[in-house]
Amino acid sequence: MARKNRTDLRALRNMIDEAHLLLTTTELPEGRSKRACELLGTAVTLADHLLSESPAVTLGKLGGQKIAERGSDYFKNLAAKRKTHAGGRPRKATTE
Repeated sequence: MARKNRTDLRALRNMIDEAHLLLTTTELPEGRSKRACELLGTAVTLADHLLSESPAVTLGKLGGQKIAERGSDYFKNLAAKRKTHAGGRPRKATTE
């Protein structure tokens, strides 16, 4: 699935680059082509950055920070529940 997204992103980058090339060769009234070229150039740069950045790297950076927020007490409690089999959903109370 990730390969397909990467291919789509590469295709989008190529289309933006082609539109940028077309606008650099034409002149529109009121300086519109100049602003459009600036925006398309920025879009190409952004697409290049997204293609060079690995999604796993971004998620890996966040994972360590989120775990650190929980603190050591959280993990001590988890380990204690594992030892006594106290984890999981509580049993249903039977009413008769």
